[in-house]
Amino acid sequence: MKLKNTLGVVIGSLVAASCMSALAQGQGAVEVEAFGKRYMTDSSRDLSNGNLFGGSVGYYLTDDVELALSYGEYHDIRSENGTGNKNIKGNLAGLDAIYHFGEQGVGLRPYVSAGFAHQNISNVPARTGRDHSTFANVGTGVKYFFTENLFARAGLDGMYNIDANETEWAAGVGVGMNFGGSSKPAPAPAPVAAVQPVAEPVQAEEPMEMVRVELDVKFDFDKANVKQESYGDIKNLADFMNQYPQTTTTVEGHTDAKGSDAYNQKLSERRANAVREVLVNQYGVSGERVNAVGYGESRPVADNASDAGRAINRRVEAEVEAQIKQ
Repeated sequence: MKLKNTLGVVIGSLVAASCMSALAQGQGAVEVEAFGKRYMTDSSRDLSNGNLFGGSVGYYLTDDVELALSYGEYHDIRSENGTGNKNIKGNLAGLDAIYHFGEQGVGLRPYVSAGFAHQNISNVPARTGRDHSTFANVGTGVKYFFTENLFARAGLDGMYNIDANETEWAAGVGVGMNFGGSSKPAPAPAPVAAVQPVAEPVQAEEPMEMVRVELDVKFDFDKANVKQESYGDIKNLADFMNQYPQTTTTVEGHTDAKGSDAYNQKLSERRANAVREVLVNQYGVSGERVNAVGYGESRPVADNASDAGRAINRRVEAEVEAQIKQ
Protein backbone atom coordinates (compact mmCIF):
# COMPACT_ATOMS: atom_id res chain seq x y z
CA MET A 1 0.00 0.00 0.00
CA LYS A 2 1.58 3.30 -1.10
CA LEU A 3 1.84 6.23 1.30
CA LYS A 4 -0.12 8.54 -0.97
CA ASN A 5 -2.98 6.05 -0.94
CA THR A 6 -2.86 5.81 2.85
CA LEU A 7 -2.90 9.58 3.27
CA GLY A 8 -5.66 9.82 0.67
CA VAL A 9 -7.86 7.52 2.74
CA VAL A 10 -7.20 9.52 5.93
CA ILE A 11 -7.71 12.92 4.28
CA GLY A 12 -10.85 11.66 2.56
CA SER A 13 -12.18 10.47 5.91
CA LEU A 14 -11.48 13.89 7.42
CA VAL A 15 -13.40 15.63 4.65
CA ALA A 16 -16.30 13.19 4.87
CA ALA A 17 -16.42 13.55 8.66
CA SER A 18 -16.56 17.33 8.40
CA CYS A 19 -19.70 17.00 6.26
CA MET A 20 -21.51 14.75 8.74
CA SER A 21 -24.09 16.06 11.18
CA ALA A 22 -23.38 13.50 13.92
CA LEU A 23 -20.08 14.98 15.05
CA ALA A 24 -19.36 14.15 18.67
CA GLN A 25 -16.67 13.04 21.10
CA GLY A 26 -17.10 10.26 23.61
CA GLN A 27 -18.08 6.60 23.66
CA GLY A 28 -18.77 5.20 20.20
CA ALA A 29 -16.82 7.94 18.37
CA VAL A 30 -14.57 7.14 15.41
CA GLU A 31 -11.33 9.13 15.20
CA VAL A 32 -9.16 9.55 12.07
CA GLU A 33 -5.74 11.19 12.00
CA ALA A 34 -2.88 11.95 9.59
CA PHE A 35 0.56 12.02 11.26
CA GLY A 36 4.28 12.54 10.72
CA LYS A 37 6.95 11.20 13.07
CA ARG A 38 10.71 11.52 13.45
CA TYR A 39 12.05 7.97 13.81
CA MET A 40 15.20 7.64 15.96
CA THR A 41 16.72 4.22 15.30
CA ASP A 42 18.94 1.97 17.40
CA SER A 43 22.64 1.67 16.62
CA SER A 44 23.07 -2.08 15.97
CA ARG A 45 21.40 -2.04 12.55
CA ASP A 46 23.55 0.89 11.33
CA LEU A 47 20.58 2.98 10.17
CA SER A 48 20.23 6.75 10.08
CA ASN A 49 17.31 8.50 11.67
CA GLY A 50 14.38 9.09 9.33
CA ASN A 51 10.72 9.99 8.98
CA LEU A 52 7.48 8.02 9.20
CA PHE A 53 4.32 9.36 7.50
CA GLY A 54 0.91 7.73 7.72
CA GLY A 55 -2.53 7.69 9.29
CA SER A 56 -4.65 6.01 11.96
CA VAL A 57 -8.26 5.10 12.67
CA GLY A 58 -9.50 4.73 16.25
CA TYR A 59 -12.70 3.75 18.07
CA TYR A 60 -13.69 5.01 21.55
CA LEU A 61 -14.69 2.05 23.75
CA THR A 62 -15.60 4.52 26.52
CA ASP A 63 -15.51 8.33 26.86
CA ASP A 64 -11.78 8.09 27.71
CA VAL A 65 -10.44 4.80 26.22
CA GLU A 66 -9.65 4.52 22.50
CA LEU A 67 -8.41 1.55 20.44
CA ALA A 68 -6.44 2.73 17.36
CA LEU A 69 -4.98 1.06 14.24
CA SER A 70 -2.13 2.89 12.47
CA TYR A 71 -0.06 2.48 9.29
CA GLY A 72 2.94 4.48 8.11
CA GLU A 73 5.77 4.31 5.58
CA TYR A 74 9.43 5.21 6.19
CA HIS A 75 11.32 7.91 4.29
CA ASP A 76 14.88 9.30 4.34
CA ILE A 77 16.46 6.35 6.21
CA ARG A 78 19.84 5.17 4.90
CA SER A 79 22.50 2.64 5.89
CA GLU A 80 25.54 4.05 7.69
CA ASN A 81 28.10 1.23 7.61
CA GLY A 82 29.84 2.14 4.35
CA THR A 83 28.12 -0.49 2.21
CA GLY A 84 26.84 1.82 -0.46
CA ASN A 85 24.65 4.21 1.51
CA LYS A 86 21.53 2.19 0.70
CA ASN A 87 18.09 3.75 0.85
CA ILE A 88 16.01 1.91 3.46
CA LYS A 89 12.37 1.36 2.61
CA GLY A 90 9.57 -0.14 4.66
CA ASN A 91 6.51 0.36 6.81
CA LEU A 92 5.15 0.12 10.34
CA ALA A 93 1.66 -1.12 11.35
CA GLY A 94 0.45 -0.81 14.93
CA LEU A 95 -2.40 -1.37 17.38
CA ASP A 96 -2.56 0.84 20.50
CA ALA A 97 -4.87 1.39 23.45
CA ILE A 98 -5.05 5.09 24.40
CA TYR A 99 -6.33 6.56 27.67
CA HIS A 100 -7.34 10.24 27.66
CA PHE A 101 -7.37 12.49 30.72
CA GLY A 102 -9.66 15.46 31.38
CA GLU A 103 -13.08 16.42 30.07
CA GLN A 104 -14.41 16.10 26.53
CA GLY A 105 -14.83 19.35 24.61
CA VAL A 106 -12.66 22.21 23.42
CA GLY A 107 -9.20 22.35 25.03
CA LEU A 108 -6.33 20.06 26.05
CA ARG A 109 -6.64 16.30 26.62
CA PRO A 110 -3.38 14.62 27.70
CA TYR A 111 -3.09 10.90 26.99
CA VAL A 112 -0.97 7.80 27.57
CA SER A 113 -0.81 4.79 25.22
CA ALA A 114 0.45 1.21 25.02
CA GLY A 115 0.41 -1.39 22.28
CA PHE A 116 2.29 -3.42 19.68
CA ALA A 117 3.64 -2.75 16.20
CA HIS A 118 5.19 -4.71 13.31
CA GLN A 119 8.04 -3.22 11.30
CA ASN A 120 8.92 -4.42 7.79
CA ILE A 121 12.01 -2.84 6.15
CA SER A 122 14.44 -3.72 3.32
CA ASN A 123 18.14 -3.13 2.53
CA VAL A 124 19.23 -3.47 6.16
CA PRO A 125 23.07 -3.62 6.24
CA ALA A 126 24.57 -7.09 6.80
CA ARG A 127 21.16 -8.76 6.42
CA THR A 128 19.48 -10.48 3.49
CA GLY A 129 15.88 -10.13 2.46
CA ARG A 130 13.47 -8.00 4.44
CA ASP A 131 13.94 -7.34 8.15
CA HIS A 132 10.87 -7.96 10.34
CA SER A 133 10.68 -6.69 13.93
CA THR A 134 7.96 -6.72 16.59
CA PHE A 135 7.77 -3.72 18.95
CA ALA A 136 6.11 -3.20 22.32
CA ASN A 137 5.21 0.50 22.50
CA VAL A 138 4.41 2.99 25.25
CA GLY A 139 3.70 6.65 24.63
CA THR A 140 2.45 9.92 26.01
CA GLY A 141 1.35 13.23 24.57
CA VAL A 142 -1.44 15.76 24.33
CA LYS A 143 -4.32 16.52 21.99
CA TYR A 144 -5.70 20.04 21.60
CA PHE A 145 -9.29 20.26 20.37
CA PHE A 146 -9.86 23.49 18.42
CA THR A 147 -13.56 22.57 18.18
CA GLU A 148 -15.59 19.71 19.62
CA ASN A 149 -14.10 17.46 16.93
CA LEU A 150 -11.05 18.95 15.13
CA PHE A 151 -7.74 18.45 16.98
CA ALA A 152 -3.96 18.58 16.70
CA ARG A 153 -1.69 16.15 18.54
CA ALA A 154 1.94 15.98 19.69
CA GLY A 155 3.49 12.93 21.31
CA LEU A 156 6.54 10.78 22.08
CA ASP A 157 6.65 6.96 21.73
CA GLY A 158 9.15 4.55 23.25
CA MET A 159 9.49 1.46 21.01
CA TYR A 160 11.09 -1.72 22.46
CA ASN A 161 12.28 -4.08 19.69
CA ILE A 162 11.42 -7.51 21.12
CA ASP A 163 13.41 -9.36 18.46
CA ALA A 164 16.61 -7.29 18.84
CA ASN A 165 16.28 -6.43 22.56
CA GLU A 166 16.79 -2.72 21.82
CA THR A 167 14.87 0.51 22.35
CA GLU A 168 14.04 3.11 19.69
CA TRP A 169 12.04 6.36 19.80
CA ALA A 170 9.56 8.27 17.67
CA ALA A 171 8.42 11.88 18.20
CA GLY A 172 5.50 13.07 16.12
CA VAL A 173 2.65 15.44 15.40
CA GLY A 174 -0.73 14.89 13.77
CA VAL A 175 -4.07 16.41 12.91
CA GLY A 176 -7.42 14.65 12.99
CA MET A 177 -11.15 14.62 13.63
CA ASN A 178 -13.61 12.44 15.53
CA PHE A 179 -17.29 11.88 14.88
CA GLY A 180 -20.27 9.64 15.57
CA GLY A 181 -20.04 9.48 19.37
CA SER A 182 -23.49 10.82 20.25
CA SER A 183 -25.09 9.20 23.26
CA LYS A 184 -28.16 7.10 22.51
CA PRO A 185 -31.17 7.79 24.68
CA ALA A 186 -32.63 4.93 26.65
CA PRO A 187 -36.30 4.06 26.23
CA ALA A 188 -38.31 6.66 28.11
CA PRO A 189 -39.27 5.39 31.59
CA ALA A 190 -42.45 6.33 33.34
CA PRO A 191 -42.36 10.14 33.69
CA VAL A 192 -40.90 11.29 36.99
CA ALA A 193 -41.54 15.01 36.58
CA ALA A 194 -45.31 15.37 36.67
CA VAL A 195 -47.47 18.20 35.46
CA GLN A 196 -48.80 19.95 38.53
CA PRO A 197 -51.91 22.08 38.00
CA VAL A 198 -52.15 25.15 40.20
CA ALA A 199 -55.41 27.03 40.11
CA GLU A 200 -54.77 30.66 39.17
CA PRO A 201 -57.78 32.44 37.69
CA VAL A 202 -56.83 35.41 35.50
CA GLN A 203 -60.27 36.80 34.84
CA ALA A 204 -63.54 35.98 36.47
CA GLU A 205 -65.21 35.39 33.10
CA GLU A 206 -62.30 33.26 31.70
CA PRO A 207 -60.82 30.96 34.38
CA MET A 208 -57.17 29.95 33.77
CA GLU A 209 -54.81 27.56 35.50
CA MET A 210 -51.02 27.32 35.65
CA VAL A 211 -49.28 24.06 34.70
CA ARG A 212 -45.61 23.36 35.41
CA VAL A 213 -42.90 20.80 34.59
CA GLU A 214 -39.68 20.61 36.61
CA LEU A 215 -36.40 18.89 35.64
CA ASP A 216 -33.56 17.62 37.83
CA VAL A 217 -30.68 15.78 36.05
CA LYS A 218 -27.81 14.30 38.09
CA PHE A 219 -24.17 13.93 36.93
CA ASP A 220 -21.21 11.74 37.87
CA PHE A 221 -18.22 13.35 39.59
CA ASP A 222 -16.22 15.64 37.27
CA LYS A 223 -18.39 14.66 34.27
CA ALA A 224 -20.63 16.70 31.97
CA ASN A 225 -22.09 13.98 29.77
CA VAL A 226 -25.83 13.28 30.19
CA LYS A 227 -26.48 9.77 31.50
CA GLN A 228 -28.93 7.60 29.60
CA GLU A 229 -31.32 7.29 32.54
CA SER A 230 -31.92 11.06 32.41
CA TYR A 231 -33.20 11.15 28.83
CA GLY A 232 -36.74 10.19 29.88
CA ASP A 233 -37.06 13.23 32.16
CA ILE A 234 -35.56 15.53 29.51
CA LYS A 235 -38.02 14.19 26.91
CA ASN A 236 -40.91 14.84 29.32
CA LEU A 237 -39.82 18.50 29.55
CA ALA A 238 -39.39 18.71 25.74
CA ASP A 239 -42.86 17.23 25.13
CA PHE A 240 -44.36 19.85 27.44
CA MET A 241 -42.55 22.70 25.63
CA ASN A 242 -43.56 21.36 22.23
CA GLN A 243 -47.17 21.17 23.45
CA TYR A 244 -47.01 24.81 24.61
CA PRO A 245 -44.83 26.57 21.98
CA GLN A 246 -45.04 29.95 23.72
CA THR A 247 -42.95 28.67 26.65
CA THR A 248 -39.22 29.22 27.27
CA THR A 249 -36.84 27.88 29.90
CA THR A 250 -33.40 28.43 31.44
CA VAL A 251 -31.29 25.33 32.07
CA GLU A 252 -29.19 25.84 35.23
CA GLY A 253 -25.99 23.85 35.87
CA HIS A 254 -24.46 23.19 39.31
CA THR A 255 -21.49 21.32 40.85
CA ASP A 256 -20.39 20.06 44.23
CA ALA A 257 -17.63 21.84 46.19
CA LYS A 258 -14.72 19.68 45.00
CA GLY A 259 -12.20 21.63 42.90
CA SER A 260 -11.56 25.34 42.36
CA ASP A 261 -14.29 27.95 41.88
CA ALA A 262 -13.12 28.70 38.33
CA TYR A 263 -13.05 25.03 37.30
CA ASN A 264 -16.48 24.34 38.81
CA GLN A 265 -17.94 27.38 37.02
CA LYS A 266 -16.81 25.98 33.66
CA LEU A 267 -18.00 22.47 34.58
CA SER A 268 -21.47 23.76 35.52
CA GLU A 269 -21.71 25.59 32.18
CA ARG A 270 -20.77 22.42 30.28
CA ARG A 271 -23.43 20.46 32.17
CA ALA A 272 -26.11 23.05 31.39
CA ASN A 273 -25.13 23.14 27.72
CA ALA A 274 -25.16 19.32 27.55
CA VAL A 275 -28.82 19.21 28.69
CA ARG A 276 -29.69 22.11 26.36
CA GLU A 277 -28.20 20.19 23.40
CA VAL A 278 -30.38 17.16 24.18
CA LEU A 279 -33.52 19.36 24.31
CA VAL A 280 -32.65 21.11 21.03
CA ASN A 281 -30.85 18.45 18.96
CA GLN A 282 -32.51 15.28 20.22
CA TYR A 283 -36.07 16.41 20.92
CA GLY A 284 -36.58 19.35 18.58
CA VAL A 285 -37.11 22.28 20.96
CA SER A 286 -36.14 25.54 19.20
CA GLY A 287 -32.76 26.81 20.39
CA GLU A 288 -34.11 30.35 20.88
CA ARG A 289 -36.43 28.99 23.58
CA VAL A 290 -33.72 27.39 25.74
CA ASN A 291 -31.03 29.34 27.62
CA ALA A 292 -28.19 27.70 29.57
CA VAL A 293 -26.33 29.16 32.57
CA GLY A 294 -23.88 27.76 35.11
CA TYR A 295 -23.68 28.62 38.81
CA GLY A 296 -20.65 26.51 39.76
CA GLU A 297 -20.72 25.44 43.41
CA SER A 298 -22.49 28.61 44.63
CA ARG A 299 -26.02 27.15 45.02
CA PRO A 300 -25.82 23.83 46.90
CA VAL A 301 -29.05 22.10 47.92
CA ALA A 302 -27.32 19.50 50.12
CA ASP A 303 -24.33 19.24 52.46
CA ASN A 304 -21.04 19.11 50.48
CA ALA A 305 -19.32 17.41 53.44
CA SER A 306 -20.74 13.99 52.51
CA ASP A 307 -20.62 11.87 49.34
CA ALA A 308 -24.42 11.67 49.28
CA GLY A 309 -24.77 15.44 49.57
CA ARG A 310 -22.23 16.10 46.83
CA ALA A 311 -24.03 13.67 44.52
CA ILE A 312 -27.25 15.69 44.97
CA ASN A 313 -25.43 18.96 44.21
CA ARG A 314 -24.03 17.66 40.88
CA ARG A 315 -27.14 18.59 38.92
CA VAL A 316 -28.90 20.53 36.20
CA GLU A 317 -32.31 22.06 36.94
CA ALA A 318 -34.98 23.59 34.72
CA GLU A 319 -38.62 24.65 35.05
CA VAL A 320 -41.34 25.50 32.54
CA GLU A 321 -44.75 27.07 33.24
CA ALA A 322 -47.75 27.65 30.98
CA GLN A 323 -51.25 29.08 31.43
CA ILE A 324 -54.15 27.14 29.98
CA LYS A 325 -57.91 27.54 30.05
CA GLN A 326 -59.79 25.39 32.48
